[in-house]
Amino acid sequence: MPVIKYARIRDPLFYEWDRKAQKSGLRNTVYAVNGDQYTGEWLDNLKHGKGTQIWKSTGAVYSGDWKFGKRDGYGSYSILDPVTKEYKKVYTGLWENDQRGGRGTFFYTNGEHYEGEWSNGLRSGWGKMYYKDGSTYEGEWLMDQRNGQGLLKLPNGNRYEGGWKDGKKHGPGKYSYPDKGQLLEGIWVADIPKCGVLVDFGRENAPDPTEFPLPEIELHDPAGVLAEAQAKFDDSHN
Repeated sequence: MPVIKYARIRDPLFYEWDRKAQKSGLRNTVYAVNGDQYTGEWLDNLKHGKGTQIWKSTGAVYSGDWKFGKRDGYGSYSILDPVTKEYKKVYTGLWENDQRGGRGTFFYTNGEHYEGEWSNGLRSGWGKMYYKDGSTYEGEWLMDQRNGQGLLKLPNGNRYEGGWKDGKKHGPGKYSYPDKGQLLEGIWVADIPKCGVLVDFGRENAPDPTEFPLPEIELHDPAGVLAEAQAKFDDSHN
């Protein structure tokens, strides 16, 4: 009985090309259609592991961790200065789902920088901001604004410690004036002190004290006055 041989069915050639094009493991530089380039590790045709991406349109560079095609883990992002042609670091720290997430340091173009926590690419959590004028803020942030409790120090030595909301002083707080030797403790609303107690504090050592000391006012219960103001503040904001 004759043996019948059937031709082996082969997949179309483009299936084989596709399998060969799939990227996994460490690869040399791969260029995208738009000119972007990536050198590093892959998994199932996605950037995964350690790698460096260069964007052609801006010249920006990211070097660090990737997870399923997105920046995730620790990495650093730098941009190319169009004048000096040197790279300037913009952000170094943790990433999550292709955005700044976790703890990291961001350098702004005006010379200011922030060290602290991030969420969804925005300052959120605890962090410290160094401003161009020499002042600093250390405390809580939410959605890129000062929110919660924090300490603001000004170049002249004055400082505010207390509540913040939407980037402004809000709630109970203390504002000290070391140059004048005075301390204001009270309640703020949208950067404006609404009520409080102003007292001399270290006036004898102040570099520029007021001409006359504050008169002493007898309050039977200064803490009670502030507590009452706090209760009114809470009622008006509930």
